[in-house]
Amino acid sequence: MSDNKVILGSEEWCSFPELGIPTIKARVDSGAKTSALHAINIAPFIKNESNWVKFDINPIQNNLKTVIHCEAPLIDKRIVKSSSGFREQRYVIQTNLQIGTSQWPIEMTLTNRDSMGFRMLLGREAMSGRVLVDPEQKYLLGQPTSDSLKELYKNSEKASSGLRIGLLASNPELYSNKRIMEAGEMRGHEMHFLNIKECYMKLDAKTPEIHYRGGKILNQFDAIIPRIRPSITFYGCALTRQFEALKVYCLNSSNAITQSRDKLYSLQLLLNHGVEIPTTGFANSPLDTDDLIKMVGGSPLIVKLLEGTQGKGVVLAETKKAAESVINAFKSLNANILVQEFIKEANGKDIRCFVIDGKVVAAIQREAMPGEFRANIHLGGTASVIKVTAEEKRIAIKATKAMDLKVAGVDIIRSAKGPLLLEVNSSPGLEGIEGATNKDIAGEMIKAIEKNFKQKTDLK
Repeated sequence: MSDNKVILGSEEWCSFPELGIPTIKARVDSGAKTSALHAINIAPFIKNESNWVKFDINPIQNNLKTVIHCEAPLIDKRIVKSSSGFREQRYVIQTNLQIGTSQWPIEMTLTNRDSMGFRMLLGREAMSGRVLVDPEQKYLLGQPTSDSLKELYKNSEKASSGLRIGLLASNPELYSNKRIMEAGEMRGHEMHFLNIKECYMKLDAKTPEIHYRGGKILNQFDAIIPRIRPSITFYGCALTRQFEALKVYCLNSSNAITQSRDKLYSLQLLLNHGVEIPTTGFANSPLDTDDLIKMVGGSPLIVKLLEGTQGKGVVLAETKKAAESVINAFKSLNANILVQEFIKEANGKDIRCFVIDGKVVAAIQREAMPGEFRANIHLGGTASVIKVTAEEKRIAIKATKAMDLKVAGVDIIRSAKGPLLLEVNSSPGLEGIEGATNKDIAGEMIKAIEKNFKQKTDLK
């Protein structure tokens, strides 16, 4: 019976003639039900009155400069659960797989596999009745050399040489930072990771400088992308300000980041621009706790430390007695606190709108774990794709403009009196929103920088 079946190792090279992919390395995994292909910039469209999907792929692992533009008939959208338990909605296509001398149609889901070791996963549904797997072997059907790969892909698009961009951040291994670096490289730019703590500066009216790791002078940068942790806001913004003094374009300005990190000032700014927020009280060490609680409509209510981030320092007080206890506990720390009305009808859900250059490029609904009211992904919340209303988009864009941010994650809650703004984040994470929406958010950030330089060129 095995005579008619193709024998594969645990890793093999295959091709997709209809997609224009001459060869791609696949992980052969009979433990996985469905097959998956790496894809970015995924977008559905109508062709000949049928549903299609277009997407880009970097078919060679660790080569972000070779890009193939693909399109295929769209046959389904499915929720897929990864081995780590993460659920995402994926587009499903059908196309011909060629492996060795054999060819047959298979179904594949499209997903960003940048964090995986293989651009392609061949699952058991695609192999059923046609393949036998010897997991101890690899490349039983051969593998291309480096030279033959170059020859095969010599006509594919190469990202043009571009800008010198620095990513000013703390952790190069963080998903968001890795994706921004990859997106910049894929679009042909020279990317540099600049660790905030290893930068120091020379303040001088005529020759201001930024030095890095043992005296290297950081100059000749075209643009900087600041991704500053809340704990080092002061120093990170000082560095960003120094780059601005050197006439380097910063995707978010130091002033915009500073004011976005001041929760009280940012709420006052938003209200001054007509953006609705939940009723909020502010105090340092309130003597009249009872009046502060009444101010926001009584219990249940939210008590927030002014310096808290990612849901930390945020407490739900379900009764007046609990609210008094929490406020008095924060009082003993001499902490600045916000007291905010609790929107019960939101049911532990909020909306994260990702705004880049005045446009909502993606949106997700975040839902808190059972028994939890904070929907932050860092706290175990789940993300799903959601269609936001025109009013919610308007609020997100208005809030970002009020804060003078080019890139922001805007958190909105749905209440009985309409959408209310919770917070504006100047360094929003990418993992949850890219995973849920399959959108190349990092690439959109790079495009915003390119747009700035194109506008400058056009004005000359």
